[in-house]
Amino acid sequence: MTGAARRIGAMVARTLQREGATVVIHYKDSGDEAKALQAELNAQRQGSCLLLQADLLATAQFPQLISALVEQTGRLDILINNASSFYPTPLGSIQEQQWEDLMGTNLKAPLFLSQAALPYLRQSQGVIINMADVHGLRPLPEFSVYCTAKAGLIMLTQVLARELGPSIRVNGIAPGAILWPERPISEDQRAELLAKTALERMGSPEDIARTVLFLVRDAPYITGQVIAVDGGRLLNH
Repeated sequence: MTGAARRIGAMVARTLQREGATVVIHYKDSGDEAKALQAELNAQRQGSCLLLQADLLATAQFPQLISALVEQTGRLDILINNASSFYPTPLGSIQEQQWEDLMGTNLKAPLFLSQAALPYLRQSQGVIINMADVHGLRPLPEFSVYCTAKAGLIMLTQVLARELGPSIRVNGIAPGAILWPERPISEDQRAELLAKTALERMGSPEDIARTVLFLVRDAPYITGQVIAVDGGRLLNH
């Protein structure tokens, strides 16, 4: 799972490991958090968590990364494309480097990682889960590049599901207000956001992890779907 050292990714890793999976935690810069999570999970079940450090913009390395991973684990059943860059890009100030980063982490990397993993996922009749966003379906002002990348990831989920069936299932999850952004956000902004959800409250990383577990373990006839875990945010235009 990409970007799994912290926040939602870490909770998904804990949930899948608890259910018996051997999890591979990818990270780029969050080495301390990744090592701490690995120690936590391996203390519960020895050898149940491996680490993989990589820059997801270096897509040419993906086939070697995946093959090296499978050499350690013996098989690959689940690919979760969770890593994401997220920051505003107001029109008039967008830099090409921002485009490359946001499109690269949110759309290009999931495509090329999925491609590199295909031989192994076909062998295991595996699953791909793409972490999208409700703002791939509803625009967020000043986040044009991010929203466009997530919209592309939603379409990629559908295209991959159509092309890779019947051997591989591909689904997505579109979180809503699960964790506050790491950039500063005011209390008024938080209240405004929650007021737009039908449930008028935050979700939790556990909500996303349970949805991942459902799609992986309990949904053998679901593919090509993107499930919004958003408290009803998409009901509000």
